[in-house]
Amino acid sequence: MAEIILGMGTTHGPLLATPPDAWDGRAEVDRKNIGLAYRDGTYSFEELFETRKDKYFDEQNSLSVRTENFNRCQVALDGLGDTAEAAAPDVMVIVGDDQHEWFLDAVQPSFAIYHNAQVTNYALDEETKDWHRAFGRGHSMGMNHPETDQTYQVADALAVHMIEQSILEDFDTASSGAQPMGDKGPRNIGHAYGFVVRRILRDKPMPIVPVLINTYFPPNQPTAKRCYDYGKALGRAIKSWDTKAQVGVAASGGMSHFVIDEALDKRLIDALINRDEAALTSEPEYSFRSGNSEIKNWIIVAGICAETDMEMTLHDYVPCYRSEAGTGSGMAFATWR
Repeated sequence: MAEIILGMGTTHGPLLATPPDAWDGRAEVDRKNIGLAYRDGTYSFEELFETRKDKYFDEQNSLSVRTENFNRCQVALDGLGDTAEAAAPDVMVIVGDDQHEWFLDAVQPSFAIYHNAQVTNYALDEETKDWHRAFGRGHSMGMNHPETDQTYQVADALAVHMIEQSILEDFDTASSGAQPMGDKGPRNIGHAYGFVVRRILRDKPMPIVPVLINTYFPPNQPTAKRCYDYGKALGRAIKSWDTKAQVGVAASGGMSHFVIDEALDKRLIDALINRDEAALTSEPEYSFRSGNSEIKNWIIVAGICAETDMEMTLHDYVPCYRSEAGTGSGMAFATWR
């Protein structure tokens, strides 16, 4: 039978590859955003500033603090890479959120698992690169996508087993058996998966299983409780796979963004560390809007690890502010061992 030997959680935000003196490019995008989600409200940048203005944000947004925070993130990412390399699992299950990269409005499953034998991370064309640059993501493109197409092996037998077993536990997991086609050919694997393969697994991945979660798009985002229960079902599925294999699982995304909420991040990180299922599953759903929704990927991985003896260790939490209104990304890096 398979054994879960490693859990990982990592932020994947573009600031992780953007020089600190260029974070203002993302802040300019924030300033144009009229739908910034913060706690139970939605704000324009000006409204958010009036609601939250604090000298702390000015201090955190200085170049010296940005640089210190950027360097801390790189140390944490390198540590996760070292851990994955030392553990050397036979398979890495990657839990990420699909942001209209794989699925579009025509069909957007709450839960899906990809089960073909291979998946390709395509190099970005110039039009797509220009689109990323316009949103302040020019520096981060290479962190998630290669300069030439890369094909990754998929542990397809495990993927199929996870689909079948989760269905037996009353979860309607969508089956994705081929990369969907777009106007220009096959659609690309999402940045949540490319980030883990390229930055954490250092472009030398073992076979992977992409688990695609709809955390972003109404009306069918799974609740935090549903995510935790789904994680537990996936954990049981992995352990019941009739193959002698060591399996790692990784959550890609989070923490709070595009508005940093350190109190929310601390509350949920503490719940993850303490295996506090009640706290994780009773958090109001408005806490999981916008980028905050990616925390649900961590909740799924916590569920996967819940019925093992592995404990979560937080390696670092770094609130990376990029504006005077407190926008940015709460960066977190953790392992379950």
